[in-house]
Amino acid sequence: MSESVIPGDLRCVIFDMDGVLYDSMKNHEIAWAGCFKTVGIDFPAYEAYMHEGSPGHETIGYVFKQYLNREASEEEKERVYNEKIRIMGQLPKAEIMPAMNDLVNFLRKKGIAVWVVTGSKQPTLLDRLTDDFGMDPNQIITANDVQKGKPDPEPYRKAVDRSGFTAEQCLVVENAPLGVRSSKAAGVATIGVNTGVLEEKVLADVGADIVLPDTKSLCAYMLEYFTNK
Repeated sequence: MSESVIPGDLRCVIFDMDGVLYDSMKNHEIAWAGCFKTVGIDFPAYEAYMHEGSPGHETIGYVFKQYLNREASEEEKERVYNEKIRIMGQLPKAEIMPAMNDLVNFLRKKGIAVWVVTGSKQPTLLDRLTDDFGMDPNQIITANDVQKGKPDPEPYRKAVDRSGFTAEQCLVVENAPLGVRSSKAAGVATIGVNTGVLEEKVLADVGADIVLPDTKSLCAYMLEYFTNK
C-alpha cells in the first residue's frame, strides 16, 4: 500500500451523505431538472453534481443568476425548493451505497466515531440515517445547523468541533467538489470517492488527498489501512 492519506491518530470519520452513504444523486439530478423546468430553466445533469452539497436555496440563487441573469426572490427560492422536495418524494427509494454499511460498522468496532455532514435538509434520506446506519442525530450536521454551507468550511468545522477531536484526528469522505473544498478548508484530510459522472480530475483539482473510483474501493482502502497499522 502506498503512503496512506488517513491520519495516524484517526479518531473520527465524517461522511457526506448523498453519493457516499446513499446512491441518491440520480434522484437529485432528476429532481433539480424537474423543479427548474417550472421556471423555464433547462438544468444540465452535470450541474447537479457540481453543485452537490450546497444548500438548496443557494443553488437556486446561483442558477437564477446563471440562466435567467437575475436574482431569485425568497418566494421563488422557496417555491422551487418545495417542488424539488415534492419530486424527490415521488422517486424510487435510494439504495445504500455498496459496502458502506460494512464500513460504518467496521469503523465503530475499531472505536472510530462516525459523523455525517450534508448540505441537505430534506427528510427523504435524513430520516433514514438512524435506521440504516445507526446514526445518532446529534452526530449529523445538516443545512439547518450552519449559516454558510459547502464550500464554506463551516459544516466540517462544526462537525470537528462537536466531535471533540482535532481536525488532524479526523478524515472526511466526499464525492462532490464543493464538499472537498469545504473539508480541506476546514483542515481535514479528505478522500474523494468518484461515485457520480464527474471526471476524477475534478475532485483532485479541488484538493482531495486521494480519489477512489467507488465505495467498494473506499472500503478496501480503509480495511487495508487498519490491517497494516
